Amino acid sequence: MAEPARRRPMRADARRNRDRIVAAAQEVFAADGARASLEEIARRAGVGSATLHRHFPTRRSLLDVVFHDRVEALCAKAGEHADRREPGDALVAWLGDLNVYAAASHGLVSSLLRDGPDADLLKRNDDCQAMITAAAGELLDRAQRAGAARPGVRVEDLLALVSALSLAAEQRDDDEGRANRLLDIAVNGVLLPR
Repeated sequence: MAEPARRRPMRADARRNRDRIVAAAQEVFAADGARASLEEIARRAGVGSATLHRHFPTRRSLLDVVFHDRVEALCAKAGEHADRREPGDALVAWLGDLNVYAAASHGLVSSLLRDGPDADLLKRNDDCQAMITAAAGELLDRAQRAGAARPGVRVEDLLALVSALSLAAEQRDDDEGRANRLLDIAVNGVLLPR
């Protein structure tokens, strides 16, 4: 039986191009939805269309990376907050990060759901949902053990709450701080008085 071909490490310039494409795609998809122009993404990344397609042969492959990378960065922030803050403060700070992520992602998620062909991307990213749930669960558990968060609060409730808040705020384009204000109000129901 033949040995499978080994993947060669990516050259430094190819890696830079890939990183620029992903960064540009995050911005363009967030602004214009899942059907955003791939040519616009290539232009913003400073690469040609062929380079974009060499790294990401399909729109779906690029969307998948954008979702995954954003979730990894969000979950890394949970660890940073846990290392630098008291348990209750770490939970609140990360819920703020999650709120920003959810607000930025709702337009993309709504677009995916409307546009249809890539809607199952949301289902395929179960590992992203698992990463977010684990990060939130660790922070919540830590806050509850420290007596900073109510014992009956469940991680699924927190995630649903932040999602609902960002969706409610999305309905009013005239007030970009609404999701943060709503989160501040909701957090009072999660944290125990000091």
